[in-house]
Parts: sequence; C-alpha cells; structure tokens
Amino acid sequence: MLNNKIKDIFSQVSVASICTALFKRGLRNQFIQGVYPLNPNLPNMVGLAYTLRYIPAREDLNTIDVFENSDHPQRFAIENCPKDYVMVFDSRKDPRAASAGAILITRLMVRGCAGVVTDGGFRDSNEIRNIKIPAYHHRPSSPTNLTLHQAIETNTPIGCGDVAIWPGDLIVGDQEGVVVIPFKIINEISVTVKSMTIYEDYVIDKVSNGSSIKGLYPLTDEQEKINYDNWLKTNSDKN
Repeated sequence: MLNNKIKDIFSQVSVASICTALFKRGLRNQFIQGVYPLNPNLPNMVGLAYTLRYIPAREDLNTIDVFENSDHPQRFAIENCPKDYVMVFDSRKDPRAASAGAILITRLMVRGCAGVVTDGGFRDSNEIRNIKIPAYHHRPSSPTNLTLHQAIETNTPIGCGDVAIWPGDLIVGDQEGVVVIPFKIINEISVTVKSMTIYEDYVIDKVSNGSSIKGLYPLTDEQEKINYDNWLKTNSDKN
C-alpha cells in the first residue's frame, strides 16, 4: 500500500519533475507516450498499478458471448482492481477499438480506484470526462474492444505507451500525461521530487522578479547556493 505521506507528495508535484528525477536516476523511458487526460481539471492521479493485457482478437474466441462469463479478464479486472490503485490497460497502442466505456469506468470510480489509463481509446469518452475519476487515453473510440482486442490476463507485467509496467509500480498523472515509477524506488523519488519542487518554486519566484537563470537554474553559483540555503532556513515550513 502507498502511505499517505508519499501519496501527498506525488499529488502536488508535476509529471515533468518526476521525469527529471527519474532521468537523474538513469531511467529515460518512464513517460507513457500518446495518452491524454479526458478531464485535465482533475487533481493528480496517484496510485499503484493494477494491469490488464490485451492481445489481438481471434474471431472464434472473442464473440460477444464472452462477456457473460464473470471471470472474463476484463470483467475480472474491473471487479478486482484494488481501492486506490490505477487500472492500466495494455491495448497495444491501438485505439481503433475501445479498451472500456463509461459503465466500466464508473464501476472503477465507485469502487474507489485512483484512475485508469489505456494506450488505446475509450468509448463514451464525453461521459467519462464528467466522471470524477482521472482517465487517460489516446483518443475516443466507439467500437467495442471485442472487435480488435482480446483481454488475456490481469496483474502481470505489461507495456503501455512504450513503457514497461509491473503490478505495484507507481502511476502518476497530471495535465500533461502519465509517468511510471518503479516500485523499488518510490520512496527515493518522492524525496527527490519534493526537494526539486521546493527549489523550482523558489526559482520561479526569483525569475518572475527579474533574476537571470545563470547560476540559478541549475544551481551552480556559490552565492546563489548560500542565498537558497538561507531562504530554506527562514521557510522551514517548505521542508
């Protein structure tokens, strides 16, 4: 489970800052490509990953009747994604058929899930936009997923938007997109992005008041380092 302190940090930092923190750690490919928020006005999406993998549909195995089985992987995933987790669909970057629609996304919302991400598309996208759960997809897509996608397994490693995701990795989304933080370094990255955000807010204030970025961003000037240290001491509430 994700403790409240860690969750609070990631609820207040940008995906851009997280990407930089991951890059400093040597991870270059953690930003999910080609997914966008249906409602960019919602707060940050923060939750551990619960996954569903699709493969190309085979017509003799993927008829409309499969949905009558409550253990169908898509139905199973919707009913078993834990509270406060993010449901992540591996739709093979293929938005021609929907990964899910408004009914299933509403079910995730009512069950207390933290959000939903697909590198494919959602149907009923205008309805999903007004559901109080962060949802990210590539584009709207009306055809049912059965026409092209076959749900095959839940909560196993997947690829989503060219990023490898293991169950339990941390998923964070904001107005720009979604980033994946490997489970083993969640705490480390939380410390890094918190300090980065404090410093970036300090820099924004200085630059807005006429300061040059030279020696300030990045922080290479010795006097600027002293100035920032002094600022931190007088703004202890920021730490």
